[in-house]
Amino acid sequence: MNRKKLVVLTGAGMSAESGIKTFRDDDGLWKNHHFQYLASPEGWKNDRELVTEFYNMRRKQLSEVAPNPGHLALVRLEEKFEVTIITQNVDDLHERAGSNNVLHLHGELNKVRSERNPDLVYELNHWEMKTGDTADDGSPIRPHVVWFGEPVPMFGKAVHIASGADIFLIIGTSLVVYPAASLIHYVSNSAPKYLIDPKAEPGARVSNLEIIRNTAAHGVPLLVDKLLSKC
Repeated sequence: MNRKKLVVLTGAGMSAESGIKTFRDDDGLWKNHHFQYLASPEGWKNDRELVTEFYNMRRKQLSEVAPNPGHLALVRLEEKFEVTIITQNVDDLHERAGSNNVLHLHGELNKVRSERNPDLVYELNHWEMKTGDTADDGSPIRPHVVWFGEPVPMFGKAVHIASGADIFLIIGTSLVVYPAASLIHYVSNSAPKYLIDPKAEPGARVSNLEIIRNTAAHGVPLLVDKLLSKC
């Protein structure tokens, strides 16, 4: 018997309760610079040392936190469903919790890549990247993240995954960050959809949607219990 395909889209609220700072929801500032400037090709071009320090501090913070009950609850779904997590987050908390199939839409914080060749990707075994480091092609390395104004290479794959979902979960995202926010519109109208976020507002009309105004750490375990009990 084939297991149902359960697809999860997670945003910043998924990791917030683990202690990951959500720059979009806070004042958006770090050392008096807006994070949209730090996470942009322009910021990298104008001040590589500042941007490097910004991402080094984010990696250091990530090394000091742990997955929360929401991350851990999603792993339990793999007992009964074919689970794929599509995350807008660049942290590795889903993997550390034990999820086996994670697609990172916006890149990965613990990886760097060649400035010239985006296919030359390296995993950092420490939190510090240095501005003088180079890739095998001799070009400088940069954070392996999708910056504002850059295309999202994994979006096509995410659309394919979402379009095949039998059940679709959206957790910890305001559904205002595009193109990720549009993924829900690729899901079948007949597929049950659940939106978990304290400030959940679905925006455009979405069929078969249940809104759960709760945090990821509290709402996800409750929903997971509900879904597993139906199996």
